[in-house]
Amino acid sequence: MGLLVIGDLVTDVVALHRDPVQRGTDTTADIVVRPGGSGANTAAWAAHLGADTRLLARAGSDTATWHITELKRAGVHPHVTVDPTLPTAVVIALVDPTGERSMVTNRGASRNLGPDDWSDDLLDGVRHLHLSAYTLFADPGLALARLAFQAATGRGVSISIDPASTRFLRDFGVARFLRETAEASIVIPNRDEALLLTGETEPEAAAIALSGRYGTAVVKLGAYGALLAEHGTIVSRATHRELTMLDTTIDSTGAGDAFAAGFLAARLAGSPARECVEAGCRAGAEAVGGVGGRPPGRSVPTEALPY
Repeated sequence: MGLLVIGDLVTDVVALHRDPVQRGTDTTADIVVRPGGSGANTAAWAAHLGADTRLLARAGSDTATWHITELKRAGVHPHVTVDPTLPTAVVIALVDPTGERSMVTNRGASRNLGPDDWSDDLLDGVRHLHLSAYTLFADPGLALARLAFQAATGRGVSISIDPASTRFLRDFGVARFLRETAEASIVIPNRDEALLLTGETEPEAAAIALSGRYGTAVVKLGAYGALLAEHGTIVSRATHRELTMLDTTIDSTGAGDAFAAGFLAARLAGSPARECVEAGCRAGAEAVGGVGGRPPGRSVPTEALPY
């Protein structure tokens, strides 16, 4: 039984700069173009890790062929609508020497992903539905999420949610987010998202609070591993020391998406809770060792882009 991911498909323009960005003048950087998007990255990593994975997303005609080819190369079954009016979403990621990134985002065609893209047939052969919350932050996507959640619940398909962005969460509203995602049984936030969603000041307390609401909460802690809480109790804690994570972070783009994929792929395979968290951490560690948010060794040359 497979995994259905609903989320964004993005062209990532990644600029790795060694010096601080200088306002009003030039800053030298290594710049590459990569396929990305939180939902698409999660789908690609899940397929890379052996899960039968499909992705529901939307792209513009400018780069749709490239993106669909990339997804297929990663082993994903793409269900990508080509938007007739908007280009594919674009994110410009400025990555500093520590691997931390700042992003400038144009959601493009992703903001039109909505109910017209949905079919209940997408759930055929699916055991789990994962939603990147970026989808919720536009009205068509919110309507799609409601439709997909209802269909998944009716079929006994479990649901997970990645909160995606503290900025968009604040704009959307925490109480509204919790209400709209009440049908999910797993939430996979990073530390800052977990604290925002709960009002807690420590990730352990946030994980416990979120697990009381959703059932399962996995709080990503970056290089410090992750916490897994179930029904109000911390049941597993993975650390970077236990997992011998990479010492050098090149680019943190997609690390959280890879973590979610690792966790979900292991869970779908029937692994114990602790092994699921460790699988997520291993995938996240692998992700930060390269540029962009996708698994290694699968990229179509950027010359294939129609620019």
